[in-house]
Amino acid sequence: MSYGIPSAEPSADIPVCPRHPDRPSYVRCQRCGRPACPECQRTAAVGFQCVDCVNEQKRTTPVYKSPYGGALAIGRPLVTYVIIGLCVLVYVLQWVVPGDVIFQEFAFANYAAASEPWRMLTAAFLHSQGFLLHIVLNMYTLWIFGQALEPLLGRIRFVAVYLLSAVGGSVGYLLLTPTLPIVGVVGASGAIFGLFGAMLVVQRHRGGDTRQLWVLIAINGAIGFFVPSIAWQAHLGGLITGGLAAAAIAYAPKGKNQALLQAGGLVLVAGLLAVVSWFRITAG
Repeated sequence: MSYGIPSAEPSADIPVCPRHPDRPSYVRCQRCGRPACPECQRTAAVGFQCVDCVNEQKRTTPVYKSPYGGALAIGRPLVTYVIIGLCVLVYVLQWVVPGDVIFQEFAFANYAAASEPWRMLTAAFLHSQGFLLHIVLNMYTLWIFGQALEPLLGRIRFVAVYLLSAVGGSVGYLLLTPTLPIVGVVGASGAIFGLFGAMLVVQRHRGGDTRQLWVLIAINGAIGFFVPSIAWQAHLGGLITGGLAAAAIAYAPKGKNQALLQAGGLVLVAGLLAVVSWFRITAG
């Protein structure tokens, strides 16, 4: 004859988890003092907190926003570093992959605007292999302006401004150069000039002094007219596009619909680039 051994029930003297009353627990939450079983424990700065206190803290902790409504980019400008890393990686691939394949497949040229429009963006991640300072100066400038703009705009908005400016640089080259040349253009310069334009708009909107920016833009813009290998058309296209994209972000009315209005403004900028390119392509 066998006798079953009954399971031990928690007594009144044994602390139990409020969420799981059948589980004794001798670990207490550092915030509310209630027992918490291993499933309900969350690691805190000191000891543990129960899952209820962690959830309540998340609900009551204020969400800090950037001046233009984006999530506040605290710490290092991660997006800026990622873009720099991508450009450096692609530059290494340009040397490693034989036959100049990277340049041939992803550089922008007017003849490819209709059939391969993605080149308008990919060209901004390539750089000249014959001139090392091309990538060095672009990445240094991106690092300087990225540290200033990324926290102000927020990471997502900063990415949008940068990518639109990159495409805007290619559109500027498409509009202001003959269709006949088949030489590909590469470089992040159009996007960099877009950051110039964005900083100019942001500084103006915040009431800051813009004189130094105007001087910087004038000097860098003038270089493009005196050095034959520099596409000043891309610089101008990026500058205008970056300014328009930043204006869509900075001048959107504050409120619960601010993000929606900013997104709509950026879509309009993208649509404008598409329409202008289409007219230029169809006009021959």
